[in-house]
Amino acid sequence: MAVVFEKPHALTDAPLHYCPGCTHGIIHRLIAEVIDELGIEGETIGVASVGCSVMAYDYFNVDFVQAAHGRAPAVATGVKRADPSKVVFTYQGDGDLAAIGTAETVHSAARRENITVIFVNNAIYGMTGGQMAPTTLPGMVTQTSPYGRDVEAVGYPIKVCEMLSQVDGAAYLERVSVHDVAHVRKAKAAIKKAFQNQLDGKGFSLVEIVSTCPTNWGVTPEKALKFVESDMLPYYPLGVYKDIYAEGGEE
Repeated sequence: MAVVFEKPHALTDAPLHYCPGCTHGIIHRLIAEVIDELGIEGETIGVASVGCSVMAYDYFNVDFVQAAHGRAPAVATGVKRADPSKVVFTYQGDGDLAAIGTAETVHSAARRENITVIFVNNAIYGMTGGQMAPTTLPGMVTQTSPYGRDVEAVGYPIKVCEMLSQVDGAAYLERVSVHDVAHVRKAKAAIKKAFQNQLDGKGFSLVEIVSTCPTNWGVTPEKALKFVESDMLPYYPLGVYKDIYAEGGEE
C-alpha cells in the first residue's frame, strides 16, 4: 500500500502537550515539513521561548536552546553570529514576543539579523492562565479583563507586522493563519520562504501566525476556529507586510 501521509522526520515521537483544538501542533508540523523539504535538519537550531511553546525542544529533531522570557531573538542572534552556517529560528508566542520581548524583536529586525522568527498570535497568555496579552482584542474578555479589554485604560493591541514594517532592517514580514486547510497551505509557504530567506542570506524574516486558544478563550475548538475568522482576522489582516526582495523591491 502506498504511503500518502506520514509524520515529518523533523518531528519527534513525543506526544504534544497542547490543549485540544490548539493550533500549535499544526504549526509544529508545518515547520517540520519545511525543515524536511529543505534538507536542513542537521543544520537547524531552534530557540524556544517561555509560554505554551516552552517544550518545543521535545518535539523537533533539531538542536534547541531555551531562552529566558522574551529573549529568544537575542539568543538566536548570538547563535547565528557564533556559527553563521547554521539555520536558526525562534518559536514564540504573543505574550513572549510582543510583551517582554518587544525590544529584542525590534532591534533584531533593525540589525537585519539573518534569523527566522515564528510568531504565534492567539491574543492571550495561554500558559499562565489566560491573562490579557499585548495582542488581546479591544473588548475581549480574559482573566485579567473580565469586562473586556478597555483601550482607554490599558491601550490598544500591538500589531507586530505593521510595527516592524516601519523598521528599515526587516526583510520579510507576513501574517498568516491556520484556521482552515487553504490557510494552512499558505502558512506553510510563508514559513518555507522565511527559512529560504535565511539560507539565501537575506536577513530578518518573521512569520506571524494567527492561532487559537480554545481553553482560555472559553470556547470549543470548532468555535475557536470560527472566532479566528470572525474576530481575529478583521483586526489582524493577513498578507505580506514587507518583502524587500520582492519584484521591484530592494536588492
